[in-house]
Amino acid sequence: MSRAIAVIGAGPSGFYAVDGLMRALPDVRIDIIDRLPCPYGLVRYGVAPDHQGTKGVQRQFERLLARPGVRFLGNIEVGRDVTIAELAALYDALIIATGCSRDRRLGIPGEELKGVVGSGAFVGWYNGHPDFAELDPLRPDMRHVAVIGAGNVAIDVARVLAKTADEMAKSDIAPQAASAIAQLDIAEIAIVARRGPADANFTGNELAELGRLAAFRPAVDGDVVAEAAPPDSDPAPERMRKNRNLEILRTFVTADGTHRTRILRFAFWHTPMALHGEEGHVQALELADTRHPDRHWRIPTDLVVTCIGYDPAPPPGLPLEGGRIAHDEGRVRGMPGAYVVGWAKRGPTGVIPTNRVDAMALVKTVVADLAEAPASGKPGPAGLDNMLAGRGLKPLHTAAWQCIETAENAAGQAQGRPRVKLATWEALIDGSQRSGA
Repeated sequence: MSRAIAVIGAGPSGFYAVDGLMRALPDVRIDIIDRLPCPYGLVRYGVAPDHQGTKGVQRQFERLLARPGVRFLGNIEVGRDVTIAELAALYDALIIATGCSRDRRLGIPGEELKGVVGSGAFVGWYNGHPDFAELDPLRPDMRHVAVIGAGNVAIDVARVLAKTADEMAKSDIAPQAASAIAQLDIAEIAIVARRGPADANFTGNELAELGRLAAFRPAVDGDVVAEAAPPDSDPAPERMRKNRNLEILRTFVTADGTHRTRILRFAFWHTPMALHGEEGHVQALELADTRHPDRHWRIPTDLVVTCIGYDPAPPPGLPLEGGRIAHDEGRVRGMPGAYVVGWAKRGPTGVIPTNRVDAMALVKTVVADLAEAPASGKPGPAGLDNMLAGRGLKPLHTAAWQCIETAENAAGQAQGRPRVKLATWEALIDGSQRSGA
């Protein structure tokens, strides 16, 4: 008995769910629906542009798009073009894989100043996300940057700002971002963390990479890292990760700065209290000692990038609880036949492969539920096609995405880069239609 399933969101967790479903239900028909003209979500727009190896996972996703019974429907926004309730009436199951796309706020005075930007928007800008093509977050006269957060996103942001044009030459950074960053003469980048070095969520490879920058020297207070150690209560793998981080950070205490005059400073135990500025633009970050909150001071900053996490912004009609879609073991609460996976389910934690484990567990739940359900007779993809056509909507299918990809790859080849992304909505739509797809 063939089943029809809609996956809302074409990022890693959605594709991993598709992979599991195709293995468990060979005759399944799957529609992957995304509001963007392009698939791959965070792989395309979240992974740092200089980490091309990590982006290689999209080759696995490309193979899934080529499978019979799997369709990509881009440029279709659930909640605008079609509702959750309408999809539930068309498909045997819905899998919500919309991730977490809204930047969390610091919740301190001055956050509305120009020059204060969330990492989702900033990373989207330098990765060529069409929603952020007009962001323009940098000023050529910037000298000091504060990156707030203690995870890999904070390291990515700091590293992309710190790298020279030559170091980024083989990346797929958005051209307008590359040009703006190349004009900067930054003296210091501060990575500001509320807690201590043993609490940081960095992974070792990303942290060690900062020690190999051409122009910036990483620095950290020796007294802060000298006695730091992970708690004995941590699981063994977590203790190993933290101990490796501490070993790397200790090498930054005496890092050779002979040829590197700019500083990338780790500021642990620093709690942001307020942002100050003049003429509407940020100029200083007020901090307190996390361990001694009565001690306050200010550091100069012309740009603040907050890397403190994300919240979901799911389609209307889905229940939220604690910053996530409300669910019971992946089943959306109060919505039979609807499921949630990835960041929308568990929050913005883990790396890309973490989503595979999560997706495979959810697939078992979906398959078990379908096995107990009688045939529904729901129309599935044909029903969606009729509904969209009746509304004058034409989704961008895999062939349209392949037109975009061909254009980007050709532009990249001409510049010796992996690709040059079409970075506006207009360019993407135009690129998708060049062969009549």
